[in-house]
Amino acid sequence: MSAIAGLYNEQEPVAVESAELMMKALEKYPAHHVRTWHDRHVFLGCHAQWFTPESVHDRQPCREEGQALVIAADAILDNREELFGRLQIDRDRRQRMTDSELIMAAYLKWGEDAPNYLIGDFAFVLWDERRRRLFGARDLAGSRTLYYVNLPGQFAFCTVMNPLLALPGVGRELDEAWLAEFLAIPIILDTIDVRATAYRQIGQIPPAHAFTVEAGSFKFRRYGSLTVEVPQLKLKSGADYEEAFREVFREAVASKLRTCRNVGASLSGGLDSGAVVSFAAAPLREQGKTLYTYSYVPRPDFKDWTPRSMAADETPYIRDIVDHVGHLSHSYMDFEERDSFEEIDDLLDLMEAPYKFFENSYWFKGILAQASKQDIGVLLHGGNGNYSISWGPAMDYYALLLRRLRWVRLYRELAQYGRLVRVGRSRLLPYIGKLAFGKRTPKPLADIPMLIHPELAARTGVFDRLKGHDVGLTDAWMNEFEARTYQFDNLSILNHQGTSSTKLSLRYAVRERDPTCDPRVIRFCLSVPVEQYVQGGMDRALVRRATAGYLPDSVRLNQRVRGVQGADWIHRVLPSWDAMSEELRRLCDDPLASRLLNVEQVRLSLAEMGDPPRPDRAFDRHARLLMQSLIVYRFLRQCA
Repeated sequence: MSAIAGLYNEQEPVAVESAELMMKALEKYPAHHVRTWHDRHVFLGCHAQWFTPESVHDRQPCREEGQALVIAADAILDNREELFGRLQIDRDRRQRMTDSELIMAAYLKWGEDAPNYLIGDFAFVLWDERRRRLFGARDLAGSRTLYYVNLPGQFAFCTVMNPLLALPGVGRELDEAWLAEFLAIPIILDTIDVRATAYRQIGQIPPAHAFTVEAGSFKFRRYGSLTVEVPQLKLKSGADYEEAFREVFREAVASKLRTCRNVGASLSGGLDSGAVVSFAAAPLREQGKTLYTYSYVPRPDFKDWTPRSMAADETPYIRDIVDHVGHLSHSYMDFEERDSFEEIDDLLDLMEAPYKFFENSYWFKGILAQASKQDIGVLLHGGNGNYSISWGPAMDYYALLLRRLRWVRLYRELAQYGRLVRVGRSRLLPYIGKLAFGKRTPKPLADIPMLIHPELAARTGVFDRLKGHDVGLTDAWMNEFEARTYQFDNLSILNHQGTSSTKLSLRYAVRERDPTCDPRVIRFCLSVPVEQYVQGGMDRALVRRATAGYLPDSVRLNQRVRGVQGADWIHRVLPSWDAMSEELRRLCDDPLASRLLNVEQVRLSLAEMGDPPRPDRAFDRHARLLMQSLIVYRFLRQCA
């Protein structure tokens, strides 16, 4: 399904006219089916895009006959067979049973604990007429968004924000605290407040949370976590761990191939997307289907300025994967006429807020647009693989061995690692020693150019709120063991990923799905002993061993070169640099911007970058600040 919306009023009849304004605002997105339902106090609507075979028969909002339940759900469930067994669903009903019907059955059995039993990408809201209760939830990874407005006597919700802004009494007043966090955080993360949005009157249900509206009271709670504690897995041999990995990952990938349309995948030259593609291709071949794969590559006139240990153009590795896996319909896409600057207005309309992923924005959209043309329903990717399937930090593991005084194993591992990456032990040991015993007292970074106006920072207290959070403001660093848990337990990160994925998918009617973030995969990976992840001098050792035969050795055993994305964004915007500079100067003179943005820093950063800037400054903090200031400035003008 795609976008859901609703309005609830316990004390008075629901304002159907207001709810219809919300549904009208959803017409900008393509849909196969639009339907609404209402009684005296509740209005539910669904703007449906069909992806799975069962969804073609789904007519949401739908009612559970005899149970006084009505649901609107944006959901694709991945553990249907498990749920069929737990819920004792008759076999003759299973094939045509929709995911929304399964969610209602789960609610009837487990009540408000139902989300704990669901695996997949979902946001749903149901009306329990007998209990006079509105109940909803968002999946563990926050893969689908769910926004709300809670006014006296009225509660409204929607997958996106603009329909809520269409409601009487809801304005476009900015939430300065949200904006302050967005401006003060120098890394790609938007904010740490997972309940807030750019608009003061609109909130959002965080990932892994459920809510109830009952007797005029709105409550929400966290119901689960991707990193729920699991006992450490103890198998007899490395080969057993490899086979166990393949079994879990194969199930996760296969469950995400369920679509009534074609299947696609984003493919880089790395382990994660390569593993996804290789595990998806075989079952699709058995079904007589072709896997469509898409790779972004720089324009032919781009000169790779990155170090030899990095590759801005991963074409050789991508080609090896495509040839090795076989039977793929592959597209290399350089989007020659597109760049980050030209995409700003369209991305603001799409995201409904400022955004930070501008380096990749044009090809994220471009790949989805091409996938839509080829009738792709599901677009696979491996975005979270670095911390799940391909985790395996050699240096941090060796520091652990040093702290535990496991000299023999450390000596042997360093010798093997050195041979593979061509680095001697004498160069490795000082760094490992620092990781093992170095002091980690965070200190503020003094050289970060800040986009936030000092007065906005002071009146919102933003830097006090950000203390203790790893948002790039200090020299604090987490070892990879801490970072791994942080990645999957930090709702801000999950929310950031889910927001862009949801809104991009609505525009192009293509669902992005990530098997490397499947709860079953994450929990399995967390249960595997660390020795399986770094072994024989190999980092990321488990996935390298487990994909033997699935991936070419040029990719599977590559420890010397890492792909890097976005290195060419300045190269692309150079023809527009004069226009960008002129707009930045207008920004600095505009009272609308100068009240919230540090325009003196914008001037300094513009001078620092030069005219024109060098392409090799793509990751320079000043370059990022300039592009982010333009994005925020245009958003402020839209709101004004």
